[in-house]
Amino acid sequence: IVEKLSGSARLNMTEGELRQLVMAGKSAIDLGRELLNKFKSLRAMSGVDISEFKEIAGLKDAKVAQIKATIELGRRMMSEEKAFHGVVKSSADLVEFLTPLMRDLKKELFKVILLDKGNHISEVIDIDLGTVDRVNPSIRDILLTALKYQAPAIILAHNHPSGDVEPSKADKILTKDLVIAARAMEIRIFDHVIIGENTYYSFADDSLIEEYEMEAIN
Repeated sequence: IVEKLSGSARLNMTEGELRQLVMAGKSAIDLGRELLNKFKSLRAMSGVDISEFKEIAGLKDAKVAQIKATIELGRRMMSEEKAFHGVVKSSADLVEFLTPLMRDLKKELFKVILLDKGNHISEVIDIDLGTVDRVNPSIRDILLTALKYQAPAIILAHNHPSGDVEPSKADKILTKDLVIAARAMEIRIFDHVIIGENTYYSFADDSLIEEYEMEAIN
């Protein structure tokens, strides 16, 4: 379990595994001051490798895992209410849900958000984990995922660890190709959002989704 918390695998851990680690052993409160002095904030801790935690005297594998599990549970709790009750009416609604999950990741992660007929979030699926500055999701995998869950509409999302949310040329090409391919399969792509440091970019807000749909028609 400790190894899972050292990278993106923590995103696939069950809440039961996380709670088990949080409740194990003594409280981490006694080490809180030293941790905050070193890492400055809880958000900063979420992206720190386990080896850096071990530089602090008294922190063994089990305690580090406990701290990482606590942070991961907090991240999920910030998104939980939106996930169960939210109706996506705008890019801002979606970003409010996704930001706690994605803004502190050290590598680009591409997600597909599946919507039901009422625009409620039904599933959030991780499609591809990339590097620090690129991710290469498969158009085929994205559309097969939508078909598997019978989603009439989807939203694309990925993060830019650099904090700069300006879409790359590759981002634009992927989005355009997906809009065109999805239309042929009667699947709507409502948006593609890029999550950065306290900011985001929306293809829909920038009218590019509409532009790509018009090109698909013509």
